Amino acid sequence: MAFKQFDIDGLPIKVFKSKSNRSLRLSVTAGGDVRVSIPTWVPYTAGLDFAQKKRDWIHGQLQKQPQGLLLEGQAIGKSHRLLFVPDQAAVKPTSRIKQTEILVRYPATLEADDAGVQKAAAKGSIRALRTQAEQLLPIRLGELAKKHGYAFRTVGVKQLKSRWGSCDQRQNITLNLFLMQLPWDCIDYVLLHELVHTRVMQHGPNFWQEMDAVLPNARAMRKRMRTYQPILHTSLPLAVA
Repeated sequence: MAFKQFDIDGLPIKVFKSKSNRSLRLSVTAGGDVRVSIPTWVPYTAGLDFAQKKRDWIHGQLQKQPQGLLLEGQAIGKSHRLLFVPDQAAVKPTSRIKQTEILVRYPATLEADDAGVQKAAAKGSIRALRTQAEQLLPIRLGELAKKHGYAFRTVGVKQLKSRWGSCDQRQNITLNLFLMQLPWDCIDYVLLHELVHTRVMQHGPNFWQEMDAVLPNARAMRKRMRTYQPILHTSLPLAVA
């Protein structure tokens, strides 16, 4: 079956053409693959557009995936992909980052879904996310601060368990490395949220009034953020503080 692969916010999307199809169909497999089936006469870009409109549904389905297994070719953040490599010479599962690939090597007697292999894949993925976050988030935060007239003291990246980000009373901002798994408009929402906290600490009417001024759809974005859960994070959905 003919298909083309696209990318939406770091998530691979396969668009298939089928003679039996009379309409566009979207599905998420048990392994986490996102597929769009379209009639043969429909352009591939129409399938991509359909998936983009349904991306919240897609993320909701991915959250339901059992165990959150990391898969071959899976996009990690904005610039890395996982590559599982069974190796006869390997003593134990290990991972390393090579350019845009996260190479996970493991004894050939094991499978990619083995707990030890998955643990090595998760460690490598988190290292990749941290690298991306440290390179990209401070730059984007600075751009938004300049655009909207905010100032902050410092910005740091950490692996947070319950928050996407935070800002203390001294205007020090901390950002979660798991942000790199979100779409850029969601990332911008979190960054603006913390920048507004440099002026208004509490989540009262004054805070949301200023959020609405810098991001007119802030209330809708706040609701949308509740639907996202990092693939590499297994607790409840994170909050913005």
